[in-house]
Amino acid sequence: MDNQVRLIKKYPNRRLYDTKTSSYITLADVKQMVLKQEDFQVIDAKSNDDLTRQILLQIILEEESGGVPMFSSDLLSQMIRAYGSAMQGFMGSYLEKNLAAFQQIQKALQDQSHKVYGDNSRASQELWSQFMSLQGPAMQSLMQAYMEQSQKVFAQFQEQMQSQARNLFSGFNFPGFQTPQGRTEPSKNEPPKQG
Repeated sequence: MDNQVRLIKKYPNRRLYDTKTSSYITLADVKQMVLKQEDFQVIDAKSNDDLTRQILLQIILEEESGGVPMFSSDLLSQMIRAYGSAMQGFMGSYLEKNLAAFQQIQKALQDQSHKVYGDNSRASQELWSQFMSLQGPAMQSLMQAYMEQSQKVFAQFQEQMQSQARNLFSGFNFPGFQTPQGRTEPSKNEPPKQG
């Protein structure tokens, strides 16, 4: 089996050339590679710059423009606000891990369906669709519980980071800074409280 990364070259005329098949392909073809979990890389034919992310974002944009969008305006706004913040790197990792967990849940349910209904994929898909429409509230509840747990883990992480920062800077006298014991250090310009 060929484990090499499939190389796709993008030319200035915006055409994509698949070096494996020696033919021009479309974004729909690249989308199929993603769905089949094929490893590929898109590079600029002139500069050799990696354009893989750009092409994937283009596919997402097309998917979001047609049919039923996955991302709400509110979610997209929140993602835009995350750029440039101190949490930008963490946000990408957080979303990636949550999507991976979601896909594991989905795969487990599909595997279970395959065991019950066998190789009859059409019947399995139809039954899966019926199951999902009937189990919508249950799935929403499951996902809500998962997200609540995820929020708790994030809050614990945030508390741990704040605690480490307090411990790290506890020897310094910053106005309004809480020490690990929870006392607020007075400013040098204000007298200590009597009492």
